[in-house]
This record gives sequence, C-alpha cells and structure tokens, in this order.
Amino acid sequence: MPITSFTYKPRLLPPSSFSPPRPEISFAAMGAYKYVSELWRKKQSDVMRFLQRVRCWEYRQHPSIVRVTRPTRPDKARRLGYKAKQGYVIYRVRVRRGGRKRPVPKGIVYGKPKNQGITQLKFQRNKRSVAEERAGRKLGGLKVLNSYWINEDSTYKYYEVILVDAAHNAIRNDPRINWICKGVHKHRELRGLTSAGKKYRGLRGKGHPHHKARPPAVPPGSAIRLSLSADTAK
Repeated sequence: MPITSFTYKPRLLPPSSFSPPRPEISFAAMGAYKYVSELWRKKQSDVMRFLQRVRCWEYRQHPSIVRVTRPTRPDKARRLGYKAKQGYVIYRVRVRRGGRKRPVPKGIVYGKPKNQGITQLKFQRNKRSVAEERAGRKLGGLKVLNSYWINEDSTYKYYEVILVDAAHNAIRNDPRINWICKGVHKHRELRGLTSAGKKYRGLRGKGHPHHKARPPAVPPGSAIRLSLSADTAK
C-alpha cells in the first residue's frame, strides 16, 4: 500500500499561555560627575590634551596665586569636601617644578664635606603640600581644607586649593564642616594635617609595615611627665 507524505503541524498556543513574563530592564544613567571624572582619567586624549594646553597658556598669564570663581574639576573638588555655598573659596596656585637648591650665598657652605651639596637636593614635601602652604600663608584668615592637581607644563605645576572661612555663619552652623572652626585646625597645612601632608608623612598605608611611620599613641617622655606631675600633686 503506498505511503502518502504528510506535514506535521503542531498546535500552537497563544504566547501568553507558555512564555514566562519578561523582566523589566532599567538602565541607570550615569551622573554628570561620573562623565567628568571619566574625561579626566583620559588625559592623553586629543580633547583633553588640547584643552589642557590652552588652559596652561592662560594660567601662565595670571599671578602665581589667584582666586577662581568655580573649581576646574568639580567632581574632584566635591569628593574632597567642596560645596558650592557661602564660606568656600577656590584658589589656583602655581608651583615651580624641579628639585630644591640650597639657599646659600655663592654656593658656599661653611661646614663638613657631606653638606657641600647645592643642587640635586630633593625637598621632603611634595608640590601639592607646598601649594597649600603658600595659599595658607597668603590667606591667613581662611583655613585650608584640601587641594588637587589641575595642570602642569615643563616649568610649573598648577593646583587648586579649597579654603574655608571659619568665621562665616554658613560654616559655623554646618555640622559637617564646623569641626574646622576649632583653634587646633589653624594652619593645618603647615603641620602635615591635610591629605597632601599625610601623604609625605607616610601615613597613607595600613598594617604592620607602616607602624614605625606613625607617631606613637603616647609620645616618649609623656608617661614620665604624667607620673611626676601626679607625684607632685600628692
């Protein structure tokens, strides 16, 4: 008996009866500061190289310490504590690159041969700490909060320093920043208490390899002085 060919056609159900519900995918858009930080991470791109070159030319026409109306890197400034409110100011500081030359007249050092070196001396502090120091000295009524790098060329490095007016009511009434109004934070940039200062002091690391870099919890001799003062009080 001949076999006839036939085509099998399965019975299709409506899609809603067998397909699982599709999950709703939401794409979270990045914030504006994320885009800005990504731009600054690609400093060798054509756009950033041209922009930095033009800005560097502009910076060279201004004094070494000048106030700016807004931060050049708003994402970095906000991460370091800057707020666009009363009491916060930004200053751009220019620091000369290179090593430190010993300031002696005519290169004469009246001492031992080991101290005869004049050039090729390396300053202990970093350039960012020097920029904070110069800004703090010029603006004695303000307190240095932090700083960050913005540009450099073959001769200079440029930093922006965040300063706070500790006498302003907007600062004194803000619980997140009014700690800087205390007297112990006066000229904190000169005592290595800022982020740049802690870096050159070797306080960035953690763990046992960095124990000797940190100051002792009880300074040497303080326990003896405390015991002597207690004995005299008796």
